Amino acid sequence: MSVSVFEHPFLRALLGDDAVAASFTAAADLAAMLRFEAALAQAEADAGVIPGPAAEAIARAAEQLVIDPGELAAAVSRDGVVIPEFVRRLRAAVGEPYAGFVHKGSTSQDVIDTSLFLRLKAASQILLARLDALVAGFDRLSAEAGARTLTGHTRMQRARPITLAHKIAGWRDPLVRQKARLPALADNLFRVQLGGAVGNRAELGEAARQVADGVAARLGLGPAPRATHVERDSICAFGHWCTLVAGSLGKFGADIALMAQNEVGEVSIACGGGSSAMPEKNNPVGAEILVALARFCAALQGGLDQALVHENERSGAAWTLEWMILPQQVVAAGAATRTALALTDALRFPDPA
Repeated sequence: MSVSVFEHPFLRALLGDDAVAASFTAAADLAAMLRFEAALAQAEADAGVIPGPAAEAIARAAEQLVIDPGELAAAVSRDGVVIPEFVRRLRAAVGEPYAGFVHKGSTSQDVIDTSLFLRLKAASQILLARLDALVAGFDRLSAEAGARTLTGHTRMQRARPITLAHKIAGWRDPLVRQKARLPALADNLFRVQLGGAVGNRAELGEAARQVADGVAARLGLGPAPRATHVERDSICAFGHWCTLVAGSLGKFGADIALMAQNEVGEVSIACGGGSSAMPEKNNPVGAEILVALARFCAALQGGLDQALVHENERSGAAWTLEWMILPQQVVAAGAATRTALALTDALRFPDPA
């Protein structure tokens, strides 16, 4: 078994999500970093901070430069971040007389954070589209089979009768609430990060706000009146949103696993999982995976919240913790939405007796 199930050659088909994980590849990260450097140069040229020909040369080099991620490993192990070596290579690609204008007024965290925000924005659009599809799927199930009567259970004991529509509403409505929560999170998180060495934009002088707004506009991010190098609540909130998505779908999975028990028989799952010892079994694999992903995300959230504690004007420790945890939460939420969509399509409710 590999360190991460999301990258395992066969477990990722069960627990991962290649579409969402694509936002966290080294290639995607480097591409977003190059976009940032090009946008920074162009915005600085518009503000008179660097010459126009310098911005053109930087943008051209950023578009053409190809960096092998493996070649950056030694430098990252030395510097703790990729940007010093990344900037050195970009400057070499730009060449003289404009190499010195690359990365002007910026710092490593500006590049890395902005790259992250761009990629989280792309991943969030995938998740949002899937939530829409899941809500539609639950609406379809309710319309087709919602009138069926089930035995309600409270505290794992038989209770009064309910309809399947009542059950489905408990799966559907939390997803509607997660959809409604995302715009406010996006407004606070998907913003440009540009602060310079200590986050006060001093290196850009009076042109700082114009440059930052110009970078934001070029990248399709929101403007930011100042840098938020050490204010990580929006990142933790996004991780929590992923946890809420996965947790809401974990509830769906738990219910389906219970309803699909042979002695209950309230639902069957087409194409369920097989058993190596009992070929007659139809295991509720998708439902179980939803429960596992929900619990995994919840376990990670406490770790991500530790990243709120940044010392002074930048923390290498808290920042690194985000890199270790947040991508797994986002991919887990993606895997949960992917799995739930497949499970919803596979559900078969017996006709009333």
